[in-house]
Amino acid sequence: MSGSAPVDGAVGPEGDTRFEYLLRLGDNALVLGHRLSEWCGRGPVLEEDIALANTALDLIGGAQMWLGYAAEVEGSGRSADDLAFLRDVWDFRNLLLVERPNGDFGHTMMRQFLFDAFHVPLLGALSGSADPRIAEIAEKASKEARYHLERSAETVVALGDGTEESHARMQAALDALWPYAGEMLRADAVDEAIAAAGLGADPATLAPGWERTVRATLDEATLAVPEGDFAHTGGKSGARHSEHLGPMLAQMQWLQRAYPGASW
Repeated sequence: MSGSAPVDGAVGPEGDTRFEYLLRLGDNALVLGHRLSEWCGRGPVLEEDIALANTALDLIGGAQMWLGYAAEVEGSGRSADDLAFLRDVWDFRNLLLVERPNGDFGHTMMRQFLFDAFHVPLLGALSGSADPRIAEIAEKASKEARYHLERSAETVVALGDGTEESHARMQAALDALWPYAGEMLRADAVDEAIAAAGLGADPATLAPGWERTVRATLDEATLAVPEGDFAHTGGKSGARHSEHLGPMLAQMQWLQRAYPGASW
C-alpha cells in the first residue's frame, strides 16, 4: 500500500485507511456478486434465475467502481482488475457473511436480505461523505441496492410465511447465517477513523435501523429471531476468512492467473 497519502485518522504502519475502507466496500460487492453469479442457469424458475443474475451484475458493477477508486487512492499502478483477480485470500476485506456458500435458494435469499438491510443505510450514509468520489459511487449504487432490499425482503416473507417446507428452510437459513450478521454492525479502528474523517459511517450507528428492518420483515415472515449476540468477525479486517473463500477465488481468478495480462 505504499505510494498513497494517508487520510486523517489513518491507522497502521502501512498507511491509508481510506484504501482499506474502499477495499471493504469493493470486496463485499465483488464476493457477493460472484456468489450470486453461481446461480446463473440454476435458478428455481427462469424469472428468479434472471433476477439473481441481474443483482450479481449490479454488485459487480459497484465493485468495479469501489475497487477502481481504491486503486487510484493506493497509487501503485494497480487497476480494479488487479485488485479483483490478483490478490490472495488474506488480502481480501469482505464480510464473512458474503462469502458463505449459496446453499439452497432460501439460504441465498436470506443471506442477501441480511446484507441488503445493512447495505442500503450504509450507502445512504456514504452519499453524504466528505469525499466526493465516495459520495458519487454510493449515490449511484443506492438506487440498485434499494431494489435489492425490496426484492429480498419480499422473498423472505413469501418463503417464511409459505409452506411448511419453505418455512423450515428459511428458519434453518436464518439460524445458520445469524452469527455472521453481527460483523456488519461492529466498528473497528478503520471504521472509527473513516467516520471521524467524515468519509464514511460508523456501522454501529446503522445498527438500530438494520434491526428494525430485519425484525419487522422476519416477524411478517413468521420466523423466529435467534437468541444471543455472538458474531463471527475477522473478515473485513482480513484477520480471518472461512474455508469457503479460497475455492471461490480459485474459480473466479483462474483465467487471469493462467494467462497473466490477458484482455479481450
